[in-house]
Amino acid sequence: MLARVHSCAVIGLEGVVVSVEVDTADGLPGISIVGLPDAAVQESRERVQAAVKNTGLPFPRKRIIVNLAPASVRKEGPAYDLPIALGVLMMSGLLPTNAADGALVVGELSLDGSVRHARGVLPMAAVARAEGFKRLFVPQSDAAEAALIPDLEVTPIASLLDLYNHLTGRQPIAPQAVLTPEQLPAVPPTDFQEIKGQEHVKRALEVAAAGNHNVLLIGPPGSGKTLLARALPGILPAMSIDEALDVTRVYSVADQLPPDIPLMRTRPFRSPHHTISHAGLVGGGNWPHPGEISLAHRGVLFLDELPEFGPRVLEVMRQPIEDKQVTISRAQGALTFPANFMMVAAMNPCPCGYYSSPTKPCTCSSGMVTKYQKRISGPLLDRIDIHIEVPAVDYEKLNERRLGETSAAIRQRVEKARQTQRQRFAGEKIADGEVSPVTCNADMRPAEVRKYCELDDTGRSLMKTAMNQLQLSARAYHRVLKLSRTIADLAGSSVIGPSHLAEALQYRPRMSEG
Repeated sequence: MLARVHSCAVIGLEGVVVSVEVDTADGLPGISIVGLPDAAVQESRERVQAAVKNTGLPFPRKRIIVNLAPASVRKEGPAYDLPIALGVLMMSGLLPTNAADGALVVGELSLDGSVRHARGVLPMAAVARAEGFKRLFVPQSDAAEAALIPDLEVTPIASLLDLYNHLTGRQPIAPQAVLTPEQLPAVPPTDFQEIKGQEHVKRALEVAAAGNHNVLLIGPPGSGKTLLARALPGILPAMSIDEALDVTRVYSVADQLPPDIPLMRTRPFRSPHHTISHAGLVGGGNWPHPGEISLAHRGVLFLDELPEFGPRVLEVMRQPIEDKQVTISRAQGALTFPANFMMVAAMNPCPCGYYSSPTKPCTCSSGMVTKYQKRISGPLLDRIDIHIEVPAVDYEKLNERRLGETSAAIRQRVEKARQTQRQRFAGEKIADGEVSPVTCNADMRPAEVRKYCELDDTGRSLMKTAMNQLQLSARAYHRVLKLSRTIADLAGSSVIGPSHLAEALQYRPRMSEG
């Protein structure tokens, strides 16, 4: 008697329905699993057998064959334990073969029969609804995450015995209640009002947040670069429900979703150490998983001590910064992960950190300073819109009792500027007639720059002088115009004035960008 239970595999960020077929054959008792399983799936044989016995249910003394179809899709992870066990109970006659019709089943089994957390439940729930499934049986710890997908009855399963009693009607399990985003916890970031001094840096970060521009903070140790970067998510616009689900899906697949936070409500802030490999940054592995730049999707990627990162690690970021996504190719195929992040980097001006400091002498030679700064390539610096110096904070500022402007007040101005940009680009079309994906100034392409970043005669004269003195590349030229457009949006101006352009030029580095 053949039993069939539906489960799900996750390829990249998308779910693929897997049919778990269980049948018997002549031979010694045991379980054989076919259908391109990895080592974790093969180990299901022992987990399923022990879980069924320790639950108090009889395990059939037959040779059992489990087929995971389609066989062309690689199956990884222990999430197939629960559907395999369910298929064994159906095949042995303990449950009717139609007990799980219209349902998708996911979960890892412990040896005592309890059901453990499974990775990637959110994309599994999404594909379940898309494929017409009405019910979803998931581990109890993942039920709130799965319930974020509407029009799907999610049943939390604590153990194999609970699922057995539910399907036999002895002890039905109530469906998981759907939580609204407002009911879910959010982690508040650092508030700008707690940061003493650095008003010009706060202004630069406000401009960066308003247009989603990349930032480089340069200053001596202890000047507050890291604290300022950690406060940045607090002034970014609140995520829409679609953005929140987009971010949550990445964290679910990467198995980095906190157990008490089924939906990511605050924008991500990722701060990888400079010893990270390029695969850890952009994603990778035998079967690729998201890296730090994808975990920073819709949020902030903070690279502290930027020159300490390996040259190869920094250079692989150039393409994702431009394309807002990263494609990882393997022999089995290519996977694309989202990477629409805002990059904030911090660095010291020299190895000792006190080059050009007015209070502490620098102990580095000119050659050491040049070599240190050259660790960051010109093409990468060219992709950073705002270069801002963060000086040391003096005693009077630190001892001041008065608090600064709150993050909430700054966020209101940022959201107003972002709303202006969304309205501006709402009617834009791309070549094949589809709506343009551009939603903020930093994403503008040359056509939008030409249309929305027109300069007057004074602005053109100023820009020509800046091109010669700062040796701006064509990319830097366009980035200055985009930044000017953002500053004008913050000021509520429909045109870019000379003051807006002058402020944007102040954020360019004073060194050659060769």
